[in-house]
Amino acid sequence: MSPAEARLKDVSSTMSEAEWEQRVNLAAAYRLVAYYGWDDLVDTHISARVPGPEHHFLINPYGLMFDEITASSLVKVDLDGNQLTQSEYKINPAGFTIHSAIHEVREDAGCVIHLHTPDGTAVATCTDGLLPLNQTAHFVTGDLAYHDYEGVALDHDERPRLQRDLGNKNHMLLRNHGTLTVGRTVASAFERMYHLERSCTMQVTRMLGPTAYPIEKLVLESNAAVFDDRESLEARSVKLVWPPLLRKLDRIDPGYKN
Repeated sequence: MSPAEARLKDVSSTMSEAEWEQRVNLAAAYRLVAYYGWDDLVDTHISARVPGPEHHFLINPYGLMFDEITASSLVKVDLDGNQLTQSEYKINPAGFTIHSAIHEVREDAGCVIHLHTPDGTAVATCTDGLLPLNQTAHFVTGDLAYHDYEGVALDHDERPRLQRDLGNKNHMLLRNHGTLTVGRTVASAFERMYHLERSCTMQVTRMLGPTAYPIEKLVLESNAAVFDDRESLEARSVKLVWPPLLRKLDRIDPGYKN
């Protein structure tokens, strides 16, 4: 066993198997966000709840690029912002405000993803928000919330308003700011973000062209019923989408498991 492998084994032995598995999945999400070009230098953040009765969650060390993050480098914090694991880095204070707000009230928030992509932020800045222009957007628009911009999220007093605006929705546009998704698992939060970001890109691209072709109301209602089945969508993410994404990552960037 190499010294690096020995250090990794030592780190993983200090926590439950469930926490380590969550760390590996969360680190994979960071690497995949970087792979898809959704990262923003060291800013934006993804969190995942640590399995167990406490509302502890994992988040990125503030100072690492997303393609540098590993399972062992993730920082564990409580809802008061106390760092529960040693790290040479602090955590992003705005990230803590946003993620702690959601983990505090959403028992189903296994993972929360927040991004600042050009297309996502562009749509979040539009008065109309995200429009149901196509099938991909239909994955999102029936489960989409909005939160008005209050400046950089450093004030913890914003948390009740963020909680109220999100409610039980799993997609959110943070006005003039960016995109956010929630999932029971890292897999489902990531797939939701994929559809949200792709919908925003399609809408921005459509703005450059002529008027969009209309969709009949009955079709919108039919798709809304299909995409409202949360249990089936969660299972799809875990069983169908996430495993091949991890296989892709294992081929191109396997260091996330360290």
